[in-house]
Amino acid sequence: MTHTKVYHTEQNYLKGARSENGSKKTIRPVWAVRGLHKSAVEALKGPAPEDTVTASYGKFISQVKPQNLSSVVLHRSKRMVLDSIGVGLIGSTTDVFELALQHCLHMYAPDDISSVYGHKGTRLSPTLAAFVNGVATHSMDFDDTWHPATHPSGAVLPAVLALSDMMPANSKPSGLDFLLAFNIGIEIQGRLMRFSNEANNIPKRFHPPSVVGTMGSAAACARLLSLDHSQCSHALAIAASLSGAPMANAATQSKPLHIGNASRLGLEAALLASRGLEGSPLILDAVAGVAGFNAFYEDYVPQPLESPNDDGHLFLLEEQDMGFKRFPAHLGMHWVADAAASVHKLLVGTFSPAQVQNILLRVPKSKYIDRPFPDSEHEARHSFQFNACSALLDGEVTVESFSPAAMSRPDLLALLSCVHVEYPQDNPANFNSMYGEVQVTLVGGDILKGRCDTFYGHWRDPLTNESLRKKFRNNAGAVLPPEKVERLIDVVEELDRHKDCRVLLSQL
Repeated sequence: MTHTKVYHTEQNYLKGARSENGSKKTIRPVWAVRGLHKSAVEALKGPAPEDTVTASYGKFISQVKPQNLSSVVLHRSKRMVLDSIGVGLIGSTTDVFELALQHCLHMYAPDDISSVYGHKGTRLSPTLAAFVNGVATHSMDFDDTWHPATHPSGAVLPAVLALSDMMPANSKPSGLDFLLAFNIGIEIQGRLMRFSNEANNIPKRFHPPSVVGTMGSAAACARLLSLDHSQCSHALAIAASLSGAPMANAATQSKPLHIGNASRLGLEAALLASRGLEGSPLILDAVAGVAGFNAFYEDYVPQPLESPNDDGHLFLLEEQDMGFKRFPAHLGMHWVADAAASVHKLLVGTFSPAQVQNILLRVPKSKYIDRPFPDSEHEARHSFQFNACSALLDGEVTVESFSPAAMSRPDLLALLSCVHVEYPQDNPANFNSMYGEVQVTLVGGDILKGRCDTFYGHWRDPLTNESLRKKFRNNAGAVLPPEKVERLIDVVEELDRHKDCRVLLSQL
């Protein structure tokens, strides 16, 4: 039997304190008890609740309208949705996804509500579906990336899909409302990342999507639940208490859990806020001596988010496009792969590692993606050395490059033993300004060089629609028949014109 769960927003707020026997008791305000002048206490409190940074975010989430989405933002966000579904579908074939799915199936009571990528007969509770689909999206590190560095779609899309599945048949969001919620989740992430200069750099302490992704998921779900501005603010505060994952788990099977948890816990936060649970009304504000969201960023300087007016709202996605990966690896790998591929083209005839005397990589200094001899596919996806050598050998890096057979090739291992790395001072660990250089010295003394300043797929050089659809067809085709793959492309392209998002949900 299918049970549809409907979460109602609770409006019963405590009107006054009561004694143990239930009768109301008189409560003197704290300023009177302590003998303080009321005006002095008001000054200590800081700005009125409606004037805080946190309140401004709650108002934006609840007040922005579908008509505030420009044609550019709609076009770019639909590309993000398509790409994210594709990487989620191929991600549903991975070992880490299967581990997460089996855990959910065996540890929790069955729930026939929300769909799971690539598994037609499997449904889970909304929060668990958001979790496993988020894991699938990041299981191969194939999902989109923005600047400042985060993976925005994987944290938001699984949550809004699961929540849409949960809603009654007569209350499903329209395609346009679905896209609005998705874009709110992306916008909140981008705005929060811009509160810190530290966030511009490749992270060292925590994985950004485990923080801002949770907040973005909460924002998107709060909007889909039609929460008021105060509840939206509380959803963000609750999400902040559910955020954070250390970078030590990068390049392991645990890293995809970061995206899964961001999606799941953001949805949890919005659902809890819908029931009346509250958090700090200053979670996004800088309060001296008390850490809020600035616990994650030492140089955090928050700015309020203006509510949209008749002139609309300029979404960050309008100003900066998204980065889409051509192969499944950490974004930094795409610079060295393209540089190495250009050297591959210079090698005449049959290339042999025996011809190579030395390989020099000039890359940013970032410890967790500097892995000379990776032992697993997850380490390989985070290895400058591995991706440069794969591209030198094959002329490109592909999905198959991370298979056990490809990783264990003697020629590849021979090239890896020739690699040396330099960290030029003019090459910052920053996805907006880094570069990759590959210099190969041959046994005869010839030196071949390749450099990449902006790889194809970067937000400065985005994939064409044709390239993006080719990627989607390859990824989705790993689990879906060709006719369903093409149907999904058509549905996403027309999503803002559909009155009911079930047309998308039914395809997954």
